[in-house]
Amino acid sequence: MCLILVGWQVHPAYPLVVAANRDEFHARPTAPAAFWDDDARVFGGRDLEAGGTWLGATRDGRFAAVTNVREPGATKGKRSRGELTARFLLDQQAAQIYAEALTPGDYSGFNLLLADRETLVYASNRDPGHQILNPGVYGLSNHRLDTPWPKLLKARESFSRALDRLPDETAFFELLADRSIEADDRLPDTGVPLAWERLLSAVFVQSPDYGTRASTLLLRNAAGDMVLYEKSFAADGSQTQSSRISTAV
Repeated sequence: MCLILVGWQVHPAYPLVVAANRDEFHARPTAPAAFWDDDARVFGGRDLEAGGTWLGATRDGRFAAVTNVREPGATKGKRSRGELTARFLLDQQAAQIYAEALTPGDYSGFNLLLADRETLVYASNRDPGHQILNPGVYGLSNHRLDTPWPKLLKARESFSRALDRLPDETAFFELLADRSIEADDRLPDTGVPLAWERLLSAVFVQSPDYGTRASTLLLRNAAGDMVLYEKSFAADGSQTQSSRISTAV
């Protein structure tokens, strides 16, 4: 499961701000954020099992991120959701045009955020069609955009406060590191066992087999320059690496 927070055209110096946690099984092979060997315009982490990415960006200001939809027992799609983001980043289509051309039935449940320099788009195969998003602060986890799960509401509020402290990135990584578990009476009922509902209620998920693998902050300034900060984590929740990527010349 994952969490993505986006500030779209709400900060005067940074029209795009993204803070995200990628949650995944620790056994799934992953490459940390870097410029991609097969296309140096693109940067971000890489899923080494299927070749896609959960979050990435390009030198010319494009951005894409995906989460799955929590739906235990659903039939698995025949294609990897990570290719949805990778294809957009490797392509030159506008975000809206790309979203209109999706074949959503090929994939398990997904939520997709796409941005070019002018437009931020939300698309999901569990929420028909797509939306062009107005300026604002948005939160996305493993249900539809801005579903009011407790951890999303808490993180979105902290994210809004952190915007005022830019360019200092500290507050964003503090909110992404929150490991507090919600009380049982506040947990959503998403069809997984109660122990999993508890585990997944934290912003930062930590367990021996599954948890937060990476925390990412992406900023695009008014000139279109991008900077990405990433921290990676082991199964015990300890940090294993950090990176900073910038497109500024």
